[in-house]
Amino acid sequence: MISYKKHIYIALGYFVLIAIMGVALRLFAITELPITYRYIVHTHSHIALLGWVYTGLTTILYYLYLKDSGISKKYRYLFWATQVTILGMLFSFPFTGYALFSIIFSTLFLIATYVFAFFFLKYTPSKLKSLQSYKLIRVAIWFMVLSSIGPWVVGIVMATLGNTSPWYHNAIYFYLHFQYNGWFLLALCGILLRLFEQHGITFSKKSFKQFYYLLNIGVILTFFISILWMQPHWLFNVLAITGGILQISAFSILCGKILWERSSLSKHLSKQTGWLLKFAGFCLAIKLIAQLMGSFPTTAEIISGNIDYVISYLHWVFLGLVSVALIAFLQYFRWVVLTKVSSVLYLIGFILTEFLIFYRGSIITFNLPSLPDISFWLTAASVILLLAIGWFFAIQFKRIS
Repeated sequence: MISYKKHIYIALGYFVLIAIMGVALRLFAITELPITYRYIVHTHSHIALLGWVYTGLTTILYYLYLKDSGISKKYRYLFWATQVTILGMLFSFPFTGYALFSIIFSTLFLIATYVFAFFFLKYTPSKLKSLQSYKLIRVAIWFMVLSSIGPWVVGIVMATLGNTSPWYHNAIYFYLHFQYNGWFLLALCGILLRLFEQHGITFSKKSFKQFYYLLNIGVILTFFISILWMQPHWLFNVLAITGGILQISAFSILCGKILWERSSLSKHLSKQTGWLLKFAGFCLAIKLIAQLMGSFPTTAEIISGNIDYVISYLHWVFLGLVSVALIAFLQYFRWVVLTKVSSVLYLIGFILTEFLIFYRGSIITFNLPSLPDISFWLTAASVILLLAIGWFFAIQFKRIS
């Protein structure tokens, strides 16, 4: 028997750890720490994507599609093997960065994801494979596999051309794009559609087909935003803009469906789940607008030369869209409980950190006045986020006791 709650508590534990590392990274700007900044950045990003989000998403996907497939024993072995690889990265990256052991554990993690993809595609019962939600998540799984080309290429480039090569950066951007915009986004959409299906809400065949193709083509084309920093031929801007427009069109269809079914949905979703999903939807809307704006040559040039804008965007998607939507689904399945304190603290910390990072990036770009002690206040905002996530984590164990 799979203990879903325990798996989710492990994922939440990673969430707390990345919040702690986030505070540590902020402290570098105001004091000296006996750790290597670059190594903590590597650890922070890996545990965020592979510990918190991957563990959370795959647990939900197993519950929705594989719990009756008769592979619980195989899945348990896979789950714990995957956790060993994540812990291996957690205890190697901070001390060595990209070196022998961290590379070994990263590679083993990729192999574990391939096994999960195989399990999902092979063992999902036939009756579920005809569902619209499955079709969406199936593509999400393939985007996850596709994204793994990035890390393989990074290793080859580092061994041959070095980490100053444009190919090194593009390989990382390839991985991040198809993780964030492919695997994460489509998996969350698929889970949402599965919840709809459980309450008798489905798209017409025509509407789903439009949503499906607009979204997936948009995901592929918006990858070209990631290479605009090289100032390539204007055709790449056109492709990126087209991808942004297609994604906005796709989510307009989804939004229209949600509005049409809002009275029915309100009966099946708690106020907390509904509020969280609305906030995640708001973050998605801002993401889509920023994505489209970043496709034009002038804005692409500004963004590519401003690391604060890049970090602000990645955090907006990770903390505002992906993490909030994931928590909403965990709350829907009653695997976690939320409190007003943790929710309000999280919202305050998220908004403050986003504002301060974006403002810091805008000081030079728009000749804005500097904020005194901005690094201190950014650290303080990160501490608020840590308190929110830590409280959210702790309250789960209070519930058990």
